[in-house]
Amino acid sequence: MITLSSDFGSPYPAAMRGVLLSADPQVRLVDVAHDLPRQDVRAAAFWTRFVLPEFPPATHLLVVDPGVGTDRAALVVRAGDHALVAPDNGVALPAARALAGGSSVEAFVYDYDDPASNTFHGRDVFAPAAAAVHDVRVAEIETLDRVSPTDEYVDLTLPEATVAKTRDGAVARGEVLVVDDFGNAITNVPGAFLDDAERVRVNGREAPVGDSFASVAVGERLVTVGSHAFVECDVNQGRGDEAFGLAVGDEVRFERVA
Repeated sequence: MITLSSDFGSPYPAAMRGVLLSADPQVRLVDVAHDLPRQDVRAAAFWTRFVLPEFPPATHLLVVDPGVGTDRAALVVRAGDHALVAPDNGVALPAARALAGGSSVEAFVYDYDDPASNTFHGRDVFAPAAAAVHDVRVAEIETLDRVSPTDEYVDLTLPEATVAKTRDGAVARGEVLVVDDFGNAITNVPGAFLDDAERVRVNGREAPVGDSFASVAVGERLVTVGSHAFVECDVNQGRGDEAFGLAVGDEVRFERVA
């Protein structure tokens, strides 16, 4: 199996699929998403870390590449029984660590020829690399002619929130990592912060805590724990980002209300 993730929209992913199918007409291709936020490496890292661990062993082709056409390397990362192929901008590392399940990850540089286009390395560099990696066992990546091990690569770790106890309860300080298509503002505050809480203040404004959207009436705000295990600010059948006045990168402060 080869999974594909990108910010390419349409029709560019079809060209990558064509390259992969030309290399192996029997390969099983699974599109994860091609509408990842454009040129947002951190958002792509967040979403693929969330989604890719649900897959059985596979080669994961991940292309969100603001540096396309520059001298940044093409990277292959071995993570347990999985392999990830991506630009060397850190986008693959959070998912790789999740896939490795606590084991270390190993990185390799993929040596590619001058591509046909300096604006479409997804087709000309990364799809051929994914096809080559898919053609060998994960444990045998280093046997490929075009790869060499490396300890020098761009790493990316998602920022962590801080949680502190106060005289009046507890306070978490974090930021909005992503806003999904529903308008849910997903933060980096761990969901455990809301354990047994009924109400919290979000940047000074009070809101109820619920275990589902239907915990409040339609159109009402709530704070809950999403499927990714982080605190998010939502509206039942509405947009939480607008209702809470939040955008990606905004700082957010949660205070438990006694």
